[in-house]
Amino acid sequence: MHRILEASLLFRGLTAFFGWIGAKWHGSRIVNWFLTPGRGRDKYELSLLYRLGRSLHNALAFIFDKLRLAKLFEGSIFKQAYFWCLIPAVLAPLLDQTMVLLCLAAVGFFSVAVRYGCERDRRLYMSPVNKYIVLFSAVYMLATITSVTPSGSVFTGLLTVLVTLFAIIFDNAVTTKRQTDLAIRLFVLAGTLVSLYGIYQYFYYNPGSAGTWIDSDKFSDITTRVYATLGNPNVLGEYLLLITPFSFACVLTAKTWPKRLLFLAFTAVMLLCMLFTSSRGGWLGLLFAAAVFAIMLDARLLLVGLVGLAALYFVLPDWVITRFTSIGDFTDSSTSYRVYIWLGTIAMLKNYWLSGIGPGITAFNTVYPAYSYNTIAAPHAHNLFLQLTCDAGIVGLLLFLMIIFSYYRMTFGAFSKEKDKQTRIYLIAAISAVSGFLLQGLTDYSFYNHRVTLFFWVVIALGSILARRSKMEDGTIWLKS
Repeated sequence: MHRILEASLLFRGLTAFFGWIGAKWHGSRIVNWFLTPGRGRDKYELSLLYRLGRSLHNALAFIFDKLRLAKLFEGSIFKQAYFWCLIPAVLAPLLDQTMVLLCLAAVGFFSVAVRYGCERDRRLYMSPVNKYIVLFSAVYMLATITSVTPSGSVFTGLLTVLVTLFAIIFDNAVTTKRQTDLAIRLFVLAGTLVSLYGIYQYFYYNPGSAGTWIDSDKFSDITTRVYATLGNPNVLGEYLLLITPFSFACVLTAKTWPKRLLFLAFTAVMLLCMLFTSSRGGWLGLLFAAAVFAIMLDARLLLVGLVGLAALYFVLPDWVITRFTSIGDFTDSSTSYRVYIWLGTIAMLKNYWLSGIGPGITAFNTVYPAYSYNTIAAPHAHNLFLQLTCDAGIVGLLLFLMIIFSYYRMTFGAFSKEKDKQTRIYLIAAISAVSGFLLQGLTDYSFYNHRVTLFFWVVIALGSILARRSKMEDGTIWLKS
């Protein structure tokens, strides 16, 4: 079969075409600049951000030395930063209490502080994306202080800053290949458990639960939309967008057939759960993530994907086809609801684009009603990028876009130079996961649920970790104290 395929004119034509595209791509100066991120360690160490971080580290080490805390924590489990940072990252989608997640993340921060306080010579790793994360967090904190309702914004603002900075903490907690691979597999396991619970909801929960999130007159066949542990079908879809590419990457990197079949089953469970969310934004994001994954794995797979996409029309149930083809239909109350909110938000931002109004529902509901169309009430802008502008102004939005640009530059740059097959596939998953999530963000405020927000920043950190995975030692899971 393989020989027949290689002998076909279509296969040879596609090979020649994509080979030509690849040659032009790698020969481009802009592409070469994009794929060569960072200024080098020596130049980075001259930066203000590095010197500030180094000063804080020295101050922390000085305090630990004077108070003899290093001896107190010698052999302590709190020096196992990987363990304490892995717990909130894995359990984020499974917990239903934000405060519990907040406490677990705080322990992760503490464990990293203990490790660096005890080891003066240990250097804080700062990937190219981390400097923008620090600046974004600082601007978000300032937006919280200057909010139209500071008391109403303080909890959301502080929690957002905490989960955002957790990316840097997780980035420094993972130091070996084994730790990286274990983290990915545990994330996939957690995603499978969430998906199994969602499937259970579909078959055993009240069939009338979809009415809150769907136009029941237009989609009378859809009686149930699952949300698993995340309280909302669209939020569940956002989480599955972040984890499903890694599950499929585990299929491709598994060493034995039993493991491949196991991860394939995990992936199938996630895809079925995504189907049962009836989240059109989630479906679009998944298709986009799959396209990115296929093109990066082998550009010729794009043709197979197009054929498979066409075949889905004859395989999927009618309610799925009807739901998907309704995208852009303004007679659908859900679509028109979002459009009116976007128009109202844009009208509001004409007066608040520079500084924003501050994070949180309270701040949004204080200002937005004066600009709303058709008196439509909403807790947020139903668009990630519009809401970030509402929260922290145009500077906050630009810094977030710089984070994403730096993330892509870092991961694509590593992918273009990487020789290890497993690392390349994991990098593809990291890139496609963020791509699908951001596309979904055009139709909803993806950071509304802080558990999903924390996992998004963990994936950002994971991209940084995977960019240097080949340079890591195999190491052990738990580091010696």
